[in-house]
Amino acid sequence: MADEIRSIAQNRRARHEFEVLEELECGVALTGTEVKSLRQGHCSLAESYARFLGGELYLLGMHIPEYRQGNVHNHPPTRERKLLAHRRELARWHKRVTERGVTIVPLALYFKGARVKVLLGLARGKKLYDKRHAQRERSDRREVERALRRRR
Repeated sequence: MADEIRSIAQNRRARHEFEVLEELECGVALTGTEVKSLRQGHCSLAESYARFLGGELYLLGMHIPEYRQGNVHNHPPTRERKLLAHRRELARWHKRVTERGVTIVPLALYFKGARVKVLLGLARGKKLYDKRHAQRERSDRREVERALRRRR
């Protein structure tokens, strides 16, 4: 039986701001109240990024609001969260990140079965003219699709 995938949050801005070179699915080490808050659909990936700290990969800046029914053991909303991936993949990505202008951004956060997964993208920042070019391509594609629909 295949695991059910249920989306929690998308980082649409990442695909606009960055050119995604490669993608990697990682697990996320979370506390109980964080998972409960995610099950309610509360999360923001807007300002988040991943970084290697002490040879391990961490997700920084992701905001998971406190669980409303939580108690004094509630989690801090923007703490560092450890990402779980195979050592070989981490080593390969660590080499790539040391290149100039390459960073790791989260693209999506979702439940895969009962586990929380994050889709990371190895990304290089787009220049302003690249963004304009991508926007023009999208609008041209929409116009062609509209014309084809009208023709049918």
